[in-house]
Amino acid sequence: MKRPILIHPDPRLKQVAAAVSDLSDERRALAADLLETMYDAPGIGLAAPQVGVAERLIVVDCVKDEVIAPRPLIMFNPEIIAASDLTSVYEEGCLSIPEQYGEVTRPAEVTVRWIDETGAERSEDMDGLWATCVQHEIDHLDGKLFIDYLGPMKRQLITRRMVKLKRELARG
Repeated sequence: MKRPILIHPDPRLKQVAAAVSDLSDERRALAADLLETMYDAPGIGLAAPQVGVAERLIVVDCVKDEVIAPRPLIMFNPEIIAASDLTSVYEEGCLSIPEQYGEVTRPAEVTVRWIDETGAERSEDMDGLWATCVQHEIDHLDGKLFIDYLGPMKRQLITRRMVKLKRELARG
C-alpha cells in the first residue's frame, strides 16, 4: 500500500528512530509499503520516518537501468560499520523535500550491516550512488536531512520553499 510521504519541515523528520526489535508481519508489510511508495514516487531510497514511522528501517534500490533487474534492499537497523577516507560529491534530492537539490560530500565507500526481511544479518561494501543513497537514508533514521549539510542560506531558502509548498498543498 502506498503511503503519504512527509514533507519538510515536519518535526517527525527530525526525530531519532527506534531500533527494530523483532520482525513482525506488520514490519514486513511496512517494508513492502516503503518499496511501493519509493518506486511510485519515483525514488531510489526511502526511510520509515519519511512516512511517519519512527523505526530504523530503510529501503533502497539504485538500479536505474531498464535493462538491469531492480535490486531492492530492505534494511532493518542498518549501520555503517566502515567508511572510506576518500569522499565523493553527489547532487542529492529527497522525497521529503521535493524538487530541491544540493551537493553533499560523503564518504565514497561504506560497509553497511543490517538485518534483512528474513531476519538474516547481512553486510555489504557499497560505493558510488549506492553508498551515497544508503548514507542519506540512514541519516533519516538519525533525524538528519541532506539540507543539514548545506550552508545556512541555502538551507533556509529550501525550507521556505517547502513551507510555501505545504501551504499550497493544504489549500488543495
